[in-house]
Amino acid sequence: MVTIRLHNSRTRVKEEFVPIDPGNVRVYVCGPTVYDRAHLGNARPVVVFDTLFRLLRHVYGAGHVTYVRNFTDVDDKINATALARKEAGAAGSLEDLIAERTEETIRWYHDDMDALGALRPTHEPRATAYVGQMIAMIGALIEGGHAYAKEGHVLFRVRSFAEYGRLSGRSVDDMIAGARVEVAPFKEDPMDFVLWKPSDDSLPGWESPWGRGRPGWHIECSAMSLALLGASFDIHGGGIDLQFPHHENEVAQSCCAHPEAEFARVWMHNEMLQVEGKKMSKSLGNFFTVRDLLEKGVPGEVIRFVFLGTHYGRPMDWTAEKAAGASSKLDDFVRLVAQFGNLEKAKDLQPDDVIVAALADDLNTHAALVALENLANTARYDDLARNLDFLGILSFAQLEQRIEVRDSAMQLLKPYAANLAAMREAAMATKDFAPVDAMKAGLLAAGVEVRMSKAGVELLPGPGFDAAKLEGLV
Repeated sequence: MVTIRLHNSRTRVKEEFVPIDPGNVRVYVCGPTVYDRAHLGNARPVVVFDTLFRLLRHVYGAGHVTYVRNFTDVDDKINATALARKEAGAAGSLEDLIAERTEETIRWYHDDMDALGALRPTHEPRATAYVGQMIAMIGALIEGGHAYAKEGHVLFRVRSFAEYGRLSGRSVDDMIAGARVEVAPFKEDPMDFVLWKPSDDSLPGWESPWGRGRPGWHIECSAMSLALLGASFDIHGGGIDLQFPHHENEVAQSCCAHPEAEFARVWMHNEMLQVEGKKMSKSLGNFFTVRDLLEKGVPGEVIRFVFLGTHYGRPMDWTAEKAAGASSKLDDFVRLVAQFGNLEKAKDLQPDDVIVAALADDLNTHAALVALENLANTARYDDLARNLDFLGILSFAQLEQRIEVRDSAMQLLKPYAANLAAMREAAMATKDFAPVDAMKAGLLAAGVEVRMSKAGVELLPGPGFDAAKLEGLV
């Protein structure tokens, strides 16, 4: 069996991955808060952990991996978005508008992540469906002396957990001195965090032993992972921005509620994303959603290919140059598979050993892409198709569709190639190449790759091919 080695954020070293139960490898990844479109940075952990999911399914079997990624559908940002809609005159109660917004945003999220080639996780729990489990866990923490109720709130007693700060490498006292913490009269200690907070009649709420209220953010993931994966599971993932306080707080409350268990054995964190060398922000004008890129004509496979070019543990820089290079490379791959490959044979192949080994080495996706290109360079076109599918870049269905579109374009371009060849032959006699140059410029503007040699003229649909722009060229 393939040996997988992963960098564990908790121990800060790369370790051999040994699942608790090879028959049920369990992974939990923090999902989105569903109040708006997913921006490009939100998509990076989706691609990272989808790649891990694919690797684990290959090594242990598709039926032996349980992948959970949640939806946070109770949150103050969601409430604020729904309230703004109501104040703008939208019909329905606040609860109706909240439900409408979360359903809409989850649909958007699925559409956008599907476009990036991400497989749907095994389970996608919504926080609102697990409030009962959250209340039960909070009650257990109070009973164990790890939490306390005051003024309608329930707070976790941070100093009751001796290992608090281990995951993020911080001490409690340093955190108090160096961080902004919420100071509130109901807190025993500035670092204590909210497990439950009160809701007035204008906000969503559930009945609890501490009054009508709603859960804090951190308890949600602890309760959902417990319900779906058990008190101990294999891997917990998410962006590095979640390591503190969210993941640190998850560890504390889960380990205190179930001291006999390990919670997550391995922690994996992807680094942040930049755009053209700068932090993505609306003030800099470089903030955009996945949907923005898709609507501008950047296909999902191009976004994924760019993401895979940088190791998940390093900051990633999205640039227009990288996107253009990825688009060109993928067009080359499709052309090679279309001309020389056999998709039916490819479907029966196993993923390439070199690519699997690269992913097994702490998801070295850059090395995997180098190996993918080597398949093209060594004329292993069926293997190229198989591994484009394995890496989630272009599924077999997408390859078939791209090849069909390409074949149609090739047929469309035949008369243009014949016309250009005739013009070229005439120009050779008259020495007037202006008509040839004008024809070639028009083809290039339509996204056509023009190849002219002694053997003749070959026209290929290139990146951004637009058949409408061919009008008038023949």
